[in-house]
Amino acid sequence: MELRRTPRTRRDKVFFFNLLNSVFAVPSVVQNSLPLALTCGDPAGVGPEIIVAWLRANPVEAKNVVPIGPQRWLDSLSIAGQAVGPKDFSIEPGKPSVAGAKVALEALEAAAAGCKAGKFSAAVTGPVSKSWLQKAGFTFPGQTEFFAARWGGEPTMAFAGGKLRVVLATWHIPLMEVARALDEKVLVRAVTQANHLAQTLGAKNPRIAVCGLNPHAGEEGLLGSDERDRLNPWLDKLRGKFPGLSKCEPGDTVFWRQLRGEFDVVVALYHDQGLAPLKTVDFEESVNITLGLLWVRTSPDHGTAFSIAGQGKASWKSFANAVTLARSLSLVK
Repeated sequence: MELRRTPRTRRDKVFFFNLLNSVFAVPSVVQNSLPLALTCGDPAGVGPEIIVAWLRANPVEAKNVVPIGPQRWLDSLSIAGQAVGPKDFSIEPGKPSVAGAKVALEALEAAAAGCKAGKFSAAVTGPVSKSWLQKAGFTFPGQTEFFAARWGGEPTMAFAGGKLRVVLATWHIPLMEVARALDEKVLVRAVTQANHLAQTLGAKNPRIAVCGLNPHAGEEGLLGSDERDRLNPWLDKLRGKFPGLSKCEPGDTVFWRQLRGEFDVVVALYHDQGLAPLKTVDFEESVNITLGLLWVRTSPDHGTAFSIAGQGKASWKSFANAVTLARSLSLVK
């Protein structure tokens, strides 16, 4: 198999670099007067400390964000924030609790309500523990579904910020339910959002790869018929609107092909199909993006890391990218 980059004219290159610069430039207060909401995440995790590290490293951008978290943590910052939880709540790094999960949940509610009230332009959320949130009364599989319920819209989970750009067709469902969940509507939504993400990040005519569901994308029906009977016919119908759209491609090589420049974005059909390669390559840089809602929500693409919380070991690169992308995506929304 011969892999080649699609040739680009000089005009295309100029368009690409101008748009890329505009997307990743730090927006000024004049461009977007509404601040970003920054939620602390689970206070026992690394969320509070990576926010502090980012604030110290970015004093200019820090003037247009509002941290949301416990009052004692806010008192240690150099900027004003929005307090949630009991006034006497103290952060204990590495020691998750129901009380801490309730603080994390209140921060999410405050960010969602603040966007709807016109206080914030977008939300950047710190990492949370789904299991601890459930103990605190959280009824959603994850933050993506929470913001969809609070804001409305059809959510799509996507990732960018590092070398790979990935959009998920399905995410927080058991593997055995994936094939049933993959109907035409789901695939159309994922491809449409992949095209939107790639264009926002500089691809004039996005080249969109779609992973197959079965090994070797079904091998023409020998290893599964989903691609032959359902997925590829649906993709064929979409190709008139999205000329750079592939047929189902083998998932074991498509991300390598993206790294070599053959595709601008990959649609993965289920959670681990997309997240395993993404986190292998871009663990410290990638950003979780919720697309398709009335406001933008991003978050660092890593967990609470309770085991290293409070030790100064956590990288804030992913959080920094989450802030940059939240600004950029909210400007073009």
